[in-house]
Amino acid sequence: MLEAPSEHRMQRLLDRQAAAVREGDEAAYLETVDPLAVRYRNTERRLLRNVRRLPLSQWSYRVADVSLAEGSVGGRARAEVVAQLRYRLRGYDEGTRTATQRWTVVARDGRWYRDSTRFAETREVWEQGRLDVVTGRHSLVLGSGRPRSELRALARAADRAVPEVSALWPGRWPRRIVVLAPADLDRTAQLLSAAPAQYRGIAAVTTSENGRGRAADRIVVNPGPFGTLSAAGRQVVMTHEAAHVATREATTETTPMWLSEGLADWIGYGGTDAQLPGAAPRLRAALEEGALPERLPGDGGFAFDGPAHALALSYEAGWLGALMVAEQWGEQSLRRFYAAAGRPGPGALDRALRAELGVDEQEFHARWRQYVRHKLG
Repeated sequence: MLEAPSEHRMQRLLDRQAAAVREGDEAAYLETVDPLAVRYRNTERRLLRNVRRLPLSQWSYRVADVSLAEGSVGGRARAEVVAQLRYRLRGYDEGTRTATQRWTVVARDGRWYRDSTRFAETREVWEQGRLDVVTGRHSLVLGSGRPRSELRALARAADRAVPEVSALWPGRWPRRIVVLAPADLDRTAQLLSAAPAQYRGIAAVTTSENGRGRAADRIVVNPGPFGTLSAAGRQVVMTHEAAHVATREATTETTPMWLSEGLADWIGYGGTDAQLPGAAPRLRAALEEGALPERLPGDGGFAFDGPAHALALSYEAGWLGALMVAEQWGEQSLRRFYAAAGRPGPGALDRALRAELGVDEQEFHARWRQYVRHKLG
């Protein structure tokens, strides 16, 4: 009688699978798949070929849970396995990344085999269809369902963004970025573990390992909105997102969103106000209507599922906040202020303002309103 599934036994199964991935051994990889699950074997064969296109320096699994599954196949026992995939892209990932993987396994002829994948909310780009990989001077673009010419264009934009960011954020950062290029809005949402409507008008976004948080290390390009931009607009967006990657070590949950997005826009626009005449229409309209906000927006103003005009106003306000600091206190002070505002503890923003700029929150917001009137009035 076949023994009940155990974490140890499932770990051995996944260890064989991981070794086959690392060695590029398709036959050994398919030995972990139910020999009678023909359609699934073909899917897994394509998946392995995708994964082998990645510049991997690490790929392994750690079983987290094993449970008996309801139902059976031909009277055979079934179980569900949850594991943590641990992987690293050579030359791009400084640390190990993790992702949750789920499979159904079936007992056959005294052995356990995988016979289906139970996708988590967040999928990896190599699970979305044929994977294409383009390597740039400073970038790695992973695309699925996109013309290779578009992936090469993304790599060129990313390659230009890295030195542009480094000129304004000269601190320590890898100066290499990974860009994910899904085929459409639905697949963009899969990468971000979100509803498609949340990102309908968003050209690109940075995401952390778990799809949330502010320590961004991947740039996800949403093909629809990104494709409607001019070449200059696409470059601004790519540089903005690359700035989030560069500042990830200084960015925490304490960092105000207006400052995080404002600094990224300041870098995206090249540290100048040259784009100001046409780049802040919502803020200009608010000023002309006598509805200029009393203070810079709170984090809720940057919610992607809120009104589009309110989101745009928040971004414009944050940009002018960062631009004001750079102009009135200097670029180095802006960088020091950014780092200080991300330090943990209550009142971090007020402490950072007093320590680096010599003003409190009330005075800073008053100066920002005066600055907006001066720039846009």
